[in-house]
Amino acid sequence: MSDNPAVDTPRAVRLEALAYGGDYNPDQWSEEVWAEDMRLMREAGVNMVSLPIFSWPQLEPEPGVYDWGWLDRILDLLHENGIAIDLATATATPPSWLLRAHPEMMPMDADGHRLEFGSRQVYCPSSPVWRENVARMTRAMAERYGEHPGLAMWHISNEYGDHVSRCWCPESAAHFRRWLKDRYGDLDGLNEAWGVNVWGQRYTSWDHIEAPRKAPGPINPTQLLDFERFSSDAMLELFQLEIDVLRDVTPDIAVTTNFMSMFRDLDYWEFAEREDVVTDDAYPDPADPISHVGAALNYGLMRSLKGGRPWLLLESSASGTSWRDINVPKGPGKIRVESLQAVAHGSDAVMFFQWRQAKYGQEKFHSSMLGHRGEDSRSFQETKALGLELQRLEEVRGTRVRSRVALVVDWDSWWGSSAVESLPSQRLNWARQARAWQRALYLLGHPVDAVKATGPFDRYDVVVVPNLYIADAAQAAALTAFADAGGTVVVGPFSGVVDDTEKVHDGGAPGPFRGLLGVEVDEQWPVNDGLAEIVAYGGRAYDSPIWGEWIEALDGTEVRGSYASGELAGLPAVTSRPVGAGSAWYVSCVLDDDGLVAVLRDALTEAGLPARDRVDVHLEAVTRSSDDTDYTFVLNHGHAPISVEVPAGARDLITGGTAASPLTLERFGVAVLAMARAEHAPFITLAPERLS
Repeated sequence: MSDNPAVDTPRAVRLEALAYGGDYNPDQWSEEVWAEDMRLMREAGVNMVSLPIFSWPQLEPEPGVYDWGWLDRILDLLHENGIAIDLATATATPPSWLLRAHPEMMPMDADGHRLEFGSRQVYCPSSPVWRENVARMTRAMAERYGEHPGLAMWHISNEYGDHVSRCWCPESAAHFRRWLKDRYGDLDGLNEAWGVNVWGQRYTSWDHIEAPRKAPGPINPTQLLDFERFSSDAMLELFQLEIDVLRDVTPDIAVTTNFMSMFRDLDYWEFAEREDVVTDDAYPDPADPISHVGAALNYGLMRSLKGGRPWLLLESSASGTSWRDINVPKGPGKIRVESLQAVAHGSDAVMFFQWRQAKYGQEKFHSSMLGHRGEDSRSFQETKALGLELQRLEEVRGTRVRSRVALVVDWDSWWGSSAVESLPSQRLNWARQARAWQRALYLLGHPVDAVKATGPFDRYDVVVVPNLYIADAAQAAALTAFADAGGTVVVGPFSGVVDDTEKVHDGGAPGPFRGLLGVEVDEQWPVNDGLAEIVAYGGRAYDSPIWGEWIEALDGTEVRGSYASGELAGLPAVTSRPVGAGSAWYVSCVLDDDGLVAVLRDALTEAGLPARDRVDVHLEAVTRSSDDTDYTFVLNHGHAPISVEVPAGARDLITGGTAASPLTLERFGVAVLAMARAEHAPFITLAPERLS
């Protein structure tokens, strides 16, 4: 890996407009079709496409024998038609000749079975043969096309870890051992970190350590956690390998790899440090009427991975997908509102998979911009209209989302709370908590950024920590300093439990957060499936399924809510305490949606932030700002009309007129309101209900 892999000054994507288009697979079609593609792309406002993502076998049909002609012609044709190129390194999957020559590079599952050729990503990330060939192909692409005038950015591999994020083959096991040596130095260090005196697991040779396969009983939790960390790092090494080649040959071209939203298996904080621009593939489920709520969290992460800079939505679906059990299409207008939601959350692109719907293969029923019916298809008519509408929003390009609330995203705690078998309950983990807390903040009217547990927090008034199972003193110090300076910290259950080697902190939870939160956790108290305890908060009773804790409030800590049923009845459930100029809250239970909204509404209000009294899951408002202008996107994700109060004199970029207040948004309606930048972003609320 590079000695200094982080990108200090990101290179810009070479495109002077909001990017619009999608994946393009011209090698699946005769060249006669290409001319029609160019005409229809221009008609639809397409200005960028991604290719040739899976075309290594077509570009190198046999070892060392290249066929560049078809790609030369299509790149030139795209450039002649004013369409920029997100140029893939074509290393997303190996050609068959490489696998048959080196079957040892095929991945292996946890049961020891080799995974066969016939799908994509058939490789072990640790394989030296795979890495050597990846570097060779990347260099060949860079040397051939690095100076092509249509090149907008490099697209490295594709969706790392989608099919092979973990490998248990002998090569991966050997790589895991090398990784462990680098982390712990010697076997004494590893044995101490892994707590091997439990169940007689002491290692006397590095060769005795394997990747954690199925065992007679629960596997050492630190071994499991380290394997998660290693597997993410192994993929990161593969990514860095291509970056180094591209930096060597084309140092001025931006590089990216397309993420998969809130993806458990790879630590995207680490990946984003290496690339110039964050790109994401987003596929909210059309069958889920509130999938946009989860999408908002995904997009909050994407814009936060590089400090709030704009990111690019590189893949989305024009209608139904092909990989769910039931692939429900998107209703009329939903393509538009979902696409503009991404732009609202900081994306400077709307891209689809893919341009032309395939005639064959695994994705022939995956929707595309240009459906099987051609230009008469509904997807083409709607995406064509969207492309023209995006041109009216050009002035938002490059602006940044304004948020006063951040949510801590921590992959160690995600892995630790979901990979380990021996926990008090398998029903509570980081991802479930994060999504529940973000949903409550969404309902209260706040878009949420993502942050590491060590910050920086300087842009925020409130930082929420839904779960930080694995915690250390540096994280506690950063959150305490934020509260001391006037910030509000809200911490969720099962936090501060263990250190980074899965050892319980001295004195138990909340470990390093004890001084910040002013509580002691005596015992975790999970709730059986199908049951719920009651928590009394603010004069109301709320269900608490899944989880509770026996906690004691220390001097100076106020009990805000208490358990009202079961063995914990009468004990504190929700607490707060002043910390310097700010405050720290602890929520020891998993509240139902209404209870979480009530607690977080109080935390926001006491921090001086607005919060909606009336909530509607279909209403979303997000503001992007330049130095002098606020652009507030107001979206109706539902079928029924929504009326909202908006600032006087706001100009709607979509209609070109002045927005009236109250503003009514019809089914899947969107307004983009431009107004002079204010100290704080406009806060959008539902209009008062009118009596009939």
